[in-house]
Amino acid sequence: MKTNIVTAVTIEGRDAGDSPQFKPLVEQTVASGFTVKEVPADKGYLSHDNLELVEGLGGTAFVPFKVNSNPGEENSLWFRLYHYYHFRREEFLKHYHQRSNAESTFSMVKAKFRDHVRSKTDVAMKNEVLCKFLCHNIVVVHQSQIELGIELVFWGDKPPVDEGKSRDVLPMVRPAQ
Repeated sequence: MKTNIVTAVTIEGRDAGDSPQFKPLVEQTVASGFTVKEVPADKGYLSHDNLELVEGLGGTAFVPFKVNSNPGEENSLWFRLYHYYHFRREEFLKHYHQRSNAESTFSMVKAKFRDHVRSKTDVAMKNEVLCKFLCHNIVVVHQSQIELGIELVFWGDKPPVDEGKSRDVLPMVRPAQ
């Protein structure tokens, strides 16, 4: 939350729902080596599966309940979070309002790299947006190194195990001729 790193991105069609995208994004975040302690999200991500996913990873999802939500089965995760939301609202909102950091991140990307794309095809538009997030992450990693005193290590001082391999960050592959 301090660095505004974007840990996972998915780009779907304009009519795609938010809730089905939650699981792959959280799983990609964990697969990238991040520990999930809290996940603040808006009401669009409220579902039993999403709450249980975060709980299964050892974290807590702070998703506000909708007006028509029911308490659910007694002693279930849904029941506990529903009552936490309703009876400890101030404490819940302190965690939930960390979500504004995500909104700030989107604002940062739009301010630096504009809020439109120039590409014409769907694939090119997706790639352009992904490049914007990649560039954003490079900027905030560099900024975090300076402001937070984080020491960056891209690879160790030891030579590669196989002396014949290069130390490319991304291995270069030539097409077959």
